[in-house]
Amino acid sequence: MPQPLPRLRANLDFMPSPAPDQPGLLIRDPFHYSDATLIFPPPLVECLACFDGEQSDLDLRAALVRITGDLQVGDLERNLIETLDRSGFLESETFESLRETRHREFREAPTREAAHAGSAYPDEPGELTETMRAYMETSAPESEAAPGTDGVFAIAAPHVSPEGGWQSYRAAYSAMPKEAGGRTFVILGTSHYGEPERFGLTRKPFVTPFGESKIDPALTDYLVQHASSAIGMEDYCHSIEHSIEFQVLFLQHLYGPDIRILPILCGSYARSIYEGGMPEDDERVRRFLGTLGDLSAREGDRLFWILGIDMAHIGRRYGDPFSAEAERGEMLSVGARDRERIACINRADNAGFWDRVRENHDDLKWCGSSPLYTFLKAAPRGRGNLLRYEQWNIDSGSVVSFAGIAFSRDL
Repeated sequence: MPQPLPRLRANLDFMPSPAPDQPGLLIRDPFHYSDATLIFPPPLVECLACFDGEQSDLDLRAALVRITGDLQVGDLERNLIETLDRSGFLESETFESLRETRHREFREAPTREAAHAGSAYPDEPGELTETMRAYMETSAPESEAAPGTDGVFAIAAPHVSPEGGWQSYRAAYSAMPKEAGGRTFVILGTSHYGEPERFGLTRKPFVTPFGESKIDPALTDYLVQHASSAIGMEDYCHSIEHSIEFQVLFLQHLYGPDIRILPILCGSYARSIYEGGMPEDDERVRRFLGTLGDLSAREGDRLFWILGIDMAHIGRRYGDPFSAEAERGEMLSVGARDRERIACINRADNAGFWDRVRENHDDLKWCGSSPLYTFLKAAPRGRGNLLRYEQWNIDSGSVVSFAGIAFSRDL
């Protein structure tokens, strides 16, 4: 009897192999349920289509016979299925067990450990200090705006790798006040892996090579008490997400390790982008935005807002049928559209900003749109100042855009 094949997980990363001596399709798990990385050789890539939840082992066998020209493919078939399953890449009991283990480990952990130390930045404190100093103290180009810090109550900085976006990080964090001054830093980060229309919170202090931060428990409790339906508490996405971790790193460099933070991961407003209407048409989103706005009004200057956002994602890595090069060709028109959105943000025009995001279902793929809209709706009215805008080739055919922005009170 034919045996149905399990479905290949839809939330894996697929990309061309970066290794010239190992061509094919690279597959990895962005959720880190599995640490495996597989490279499928080109002839076998089409076999992955058999793992759609509808086809059976007989369909896979027929595909392998056609590809190899050999009727004896039983060992290859078993090895293929077992490798995918063992790696946690199939919707199977193996994957469910891996997921439950990872979620339990995060729930039970006392702290949120640095997920990207040793890869995106140095994991040794001395080397990290020198790296951060180089990022922040390099002379700014004449074209970069020189902001004052008076009245600044929020910044938007990239969440791209600091190595690629350090000039925009520097522009934004140079606008910060000289002292933390007892403030709580409300960090709104993009949730790349979380549920749409949901907000991820955690009570776990963030740890980096600089040391351990503090969570503001009273503000966390207030949000949970008044907007629990919109919140995922101890959201596992915090354990793997970089959009907040990188902001904590820069804050600790400026103010020391024991900063007080309120980290919030913002899921995409996909319903609004694809079905129309405004994000707050969703009752859970409306309740959360209202609660966050109440908190902002109550706490006033005791809060400082940090937005960890990137902007456009264009090119082959992001599903476009063309290669993109920063500040050339297609990216010139992308830059113009980015600046239209930034202009709306800077004049606190949340409706105008969102109208542009919804155009063509956000074909610019701004992964920072939900933290930005959340900020515009919840924080005190302010005026933004674009300090730096950049486009960066994350690979030879794909570009990410980002910026540094400082927000001051609109008196």
